Amino acid sequence: MSFHIRSVTWDDPDGMALREAMRAEMRERYFDRPAMVVTSENMLWIGVATTPDGTPVGHAALRRHGPDVEIKRMYVTPAWRGRGVASALLDAIESTAVSLGAPRIILHTGDRQPDAIARYVKHGYTPIPVYEPYTDHVGANCFAKPLD
Repeated sequence: MSFHIRSVTWDDPDGMALREAMRAEMRERYFDRPAMVVTSENMLWIGVATTPDGTPVGHAALRRHGPDVEIKRMYVTPAWRGRGVASALLDAIESTAVSLGAPRIILHTGDRQPDAIARYVKHGYTPIPVYEPYTDHVGANCFAKPLD
């Protein structure tokens, strides 16, 4: 199935709903750790993946992190996982990052998200040392993908 990725603003209702669904899922997975807060500050791009009928099924954002761009709030609704939504979002992220002139894409994900880690590795991201502001986060995993 093909997905349409549309650029939206931080206050887009579909984007807000998808971020809230992600927060709820992360609260369950990381119930014993402090919640991470992400705001619109330094956001360069926000994308929402929709099905051909317009159903929002995925979200991702890019923000500036030094010379790099960082993936934030990458999320696919549970019913749509394994159907190519994450790959479509990652393709859109990489295309956007190239257009912004970023040398690489970086990201942080937690140790209780093996599905996310596997997706990033499959898409060519490799582990890097944990970077700020995640150095004090228990279970932090960081990855990068250079852009040609």
